[in-house]
Amino acid sequence: MNRRHALLLPLAALSAPRLAQAQAWAPSRPVVLVVPFAPGGPNDLVARLVAPHMQAALGQNVVVENRPGATGAIGARHVAGSPPDGHMLLVAASGTMTINPAVMARPGYDPEKDFAPVSLAMTVPNMLLVHKDVPARTVPEVIDWLKREDGKVNYSSGGVGSTEQLGMELFLHATGTRATHVPFPGGAPAVTAMIQGQCQASILNAATVRPHVVSGALRGIAICLPRRFAALPDIPTMAEAGYPQVISASWSAFLAAAGTPAPAVARLNETIVAALRQPEVTERLTAAGFTVDASSAAELGQTISTELARWKQVVRDAGIQMN
Repeated sequence: MNRRHALLLPLAALSAPRLAQAQAWAPSRPVVLVVPFAPGGPNDLVARLVAPHMQAALGQNVVVENRPGATGAIGARHVAGSPPDGHMLLVAASGTMTINPAVMARPGYDPEKDFAPVSLAMTVPNMLLVHKDVPARTVPEVIDWLKREDGKVNYSSGGVGSTEQLGMELFLHATGTRATHVPFPGGAPAVTAMIQGQCQASILNAATVRPHVVSGALRGIAICLPRRFAALPDIPTMAEAGYPQVISASWSAFLAAAGTPAPAVARLNETIVAALRQPEVTERLTAAGFTVDASSAAELGQTISTELARWKQVVRDAGIQMN
């Protein structure tokens, strides 16, 4: 036996029990993917793309069920209260798992205690952008402009306590600048307000605003993730501008009820990751502006904990309050 094979043996010994554990569990009835939003959104898309591949791998029907309401809280509560046996999964958004619990006094669920993470699915960054007539093209220029205006700049968001508001407040706090928040009932009107000039700056979903950046109606300044956005590769990141702490993105992920047995979580993770890596799934999600980000259960759990702590701090710093 050569040295390389000898070194690999311990790794094989470690991975074999995990594989056997994953293969030991199989669903005994249909698996339900609960999307806590109306049909047609990103979470609905990834659930319906993954479901057929899960069904083929698990040998049971996999059904997508939409339970919209309260920015995802209704569906989240439903899954949190379901039997912890692996037959029901929440297809959660980052807002459901890390924004709602940070801004709501009583969301009705605990993202860290009431769920068993299974896998991250996809990510799309948020982006700092300005109206085309704003005299700023870089992060330092935006900071100087905000300081000159000293609170007179309006920034739009999809509502009080939204991902957009928290992302912008994180940026303002990190740069020592001020701006006036103008909330709208959703991301689409927040974008429209930017295009029309009612608001002059914002941090919005990069996939949503991409057409308006390409057309020149809006100017992309920086991507709020450590890596650049493939759909707009010429726009630098906040980290490149010297603000690596300004991280703001939207993601989708799969979670089961807390207490779901480890073999079930392992098999579901294996199945979902394999589905996300299917070329037709990756191509559809990429075309929609998302980056496929399949992960381990532990990695998803760490993401939730890190982001929840970040947004709770932003809420405290900005004095954001919701009922």
